[in-house]
Amino acid sequence: MGKTVIEKIVEHNTGKSVKPGDIAIVNVDRVMIHDIFIPFVAEKFEEMGFKKLWDPDKVVLIYDHLVPASQQDDTRHFRIGNAFAEKYGMTHVHRSDGICHQLMTEAGYVKPGDIAFGTDSHTTTYGCVGAFSSGIGYTEMASILGTGTMWIRVPETIKVVINGKLPENVMSKDIILRLIGDLGADGATYKALEFSGSAVENMTVASRMTISNMAIEAGAKCALFTPDEKTAEYCDITLNDYQKSLFGDPDAAYCRVMEYNAEDFVPVMACPSQVDKIRNVSELEGTEIDQVFIGSCTNGRLEDLAAAAEVLKGRQVAKFVKLIVTPASRKIYKQAADLGILKTLAEAGAMITHPGCGLCCGRAGGILTDGERVVATNNRNFLGRMGTSKVQIYLASPRTAAACAVAGKIVCPE
Repeated sequence: MGKTVIEKIVEHNTGKSVKPGDIAIVNVDRVMIHDIFIPFVAEKFEEMGFKKLWDPDKVVLIYDHLVPASQQDDTRHFRIGNAFAEKYGMTHVHRSDGICHQLMTEAGYVKPGDIAFGTDSHTTTYGCVGAFSSGIGYTEMASILGTGTMWIRVPETIKVVINGKLPENVMSKDIILRLIGDLGADGATYKALEFSGSAVENMTVASRMTISNMAIEAGAKCALFTPDEKTAEYCDITLNDYQKSLFGDPDAAYCRVMEYNAEDFVPVMACPSQVDKIRNVSELEGTEIDQVFIGSCTNGRLEDLAAAAEVLKGRQVAKFVKLIVTPASRKIYKQAADLGILKTLAEAGAMITHPGCGLCCGRAGGILTDGERVVATNNRNFLGRMGTSKVQIYLASPRTAAACAVAGKIVCPE
């Protein structure tokens, strides 16, 4: 019997043959802790009696959700994080360099075939480079910091095949939203999503990152893309034999296979307040909006900002509509500035903020109030996420979001 990608990764890590449902103890290659969770991780780590980190070089601490601080208690997280890093010899600490999930691959912390965990549900993002990555709680993280190991139940795999060429105004965000709508918010619970097909092969790593980032919104344990030359260039490595082998075998066992023609995709949105409540943008046209947010670990990358700038070039944001743009990292911010993308966005009327999580988690400016509507490129539209529980959040691609900002209402990007 052939193997799925997740089975190959776990077998390589443990040296043992595995099948879905098996409990495996894996050796962890990298962990990420963000600013929200560091006080709880630090407390639990010392409560467990550990005296040192299993490997300080494999631990990354990132301040991204609470920067710049917007509440008085936020700085407590920074003080505890700094003290923990100094006490245990951590050298990989990023203070406001960007969003954790962007930095983990951008800075080279996670490579194809690695096993990584983070204190955030969207840790599934690193599957874009062919790594098994998943979110965990602070107790599990404290245990890894002391032991370097973690138990997992080997997940079943849903294979997603997308062949063909995407229409001009369709982005990978439209793909993952459509998939979540088809699966449902719990349709992939504790399963691996494995992506293949000609459309997937033609995607940039950034586009794959958007899809793996939102896999958790269908309950997925991880989302995996086969490493290729684009992956190697992005990670600045030469793929070894193991990394080249990370594809689903033709005779591998899948619990479900979903096949799509790329040409059939259209711009879509997730409607308030469920991420699996998917509608074609054409069905929602004319709905007035108050704000647009372009950013987050889902869609704050250079190609996302460039797509928005392409729509906005020579145009103006509609009167009484606020457009907030938040690059995913300092590196992306600088690249966008050097390429004139930020200038185009600013001339159109966008407010460009410091890299970080920002409005996605309801922090650092831009929150809304009762009855207001926002079109956003992030990953969740839950009640109360961007202000009061009566704020209506529509999730869309950067191209669609930019078009809505110009129109002052929901419109198709055409």
